Amino acid sequence: MKKEKYNVAVAGATGAVGNEMISILAQRNFPVDRLKLLASTRGAGTKLEFKGKQYTVEVMDENSFAGMDIGLFSPGGSVSQKFAPIAGKAGCVVIDNTSAFRMDPEVPLIVPEVNAHAIAGYHKKNIIANPNCSTIQMVVALKPIHDAARIKRVVVSTYQSVSGTGKRAIKELENQVLAVYNQQEIKREVYPHQIAFNCLPHIDVFLENGYTKEEMKMVNETKKIMEDDSIRITATTVRVPVFYSHSESVNIETEKKLTANEVREILSKAPGVVVVDNPKKSEYPLAIHAAGKDETFVGRIREDESIPNGINMWIVSDNIRKGAALNAVQIAELLIQKYL
Repeated sequence: MKKEKYNVAVAGATGAVGNEMISILAQRNFPVDRLKLLASTRGAGTKLEFKGKQYTVEVMDENSFAGMDIGLFSPGGSVSQKFAPIAGKAGCVVIDNTSAFRMDPEVPLIVPEVNAHAIAGYHKKNIIANPNCSTIQMVVALKPIHDAARIKRVVVSTYQSVSGTGKRAIKELENQVLAVYNQQEIKREVYPHQIAFNCLPHIDVFLENGYTKEEMKMVNETKKIMEDDSIRITATTVRVPVFYSHSESVNIETEKKLTANEVREILSKAPGVVVVDNPKKSEYPLAIHAAGKDETFVGRIREDESIPNGINMWIVSDNIRKGAALNAVQIAELLIQKYL
């Protein structure tokens, strides 16, 4: 018999994404029976609220997932690598927000608006991967265009907020802004250079090919989610002094010609997308407006005049919500509706 409520564990509960997962579970009235909040020894003992009740964060160990149905994971990647398989073997389906399992051929990589059908493969390891934040918002906008005209090539430049690095990075930007205004020493602990009033073309580590790991995540994850290895993708990812929401300049080349108006029409009907595109009134997606929202916002839609079948777009979404916590909870909702 299908359950009415589910036992849910949140791993990495004290982090920015973990906090947001707990909030979204409450906001969307997810049918939680028993909630277990987990973290490292550093976060254990912290009190967090869920639906008006206080919960004490526990230390995550090998026995944490007994009796749990769903595990929402947002710890470090090495922690997920260790504990996600343990949870899976205990019968807990893990939805993992780290990069640890994204490219594993036996682990579905899911954006519900794009490839919900692929959740069916979760049973191989009892793990489902949540994609990279910058990938999620891009594919939500790309998929309906790909279905209509087949995308051949994508060139993306991202403008990613500091919340993508976590709570310490948010604090570092706050402190540096105050230090600049007060003419004090700029202290750097999270980023290799000052982030306040600056842009860093450096997210994650550099690889042998000259790209960063973040850039190659966008390349490889997009192909897996879109289920089309023929799409050519190149990315430049940049950290900017914004607290919440990632912005992306995306140029696509399609097989079939689409006008800007046709793209607006397609995206206006796409799930999870809101078109904000009236430049004459200075209306286009902004990071400050996307923060705290569930949708992905698309604007500055125009034809690329340098090639026959090109389109330019500006895509903005809250990286902590749709780019992480919300996407994971949406996966969990589909999981209980169709599979558990």
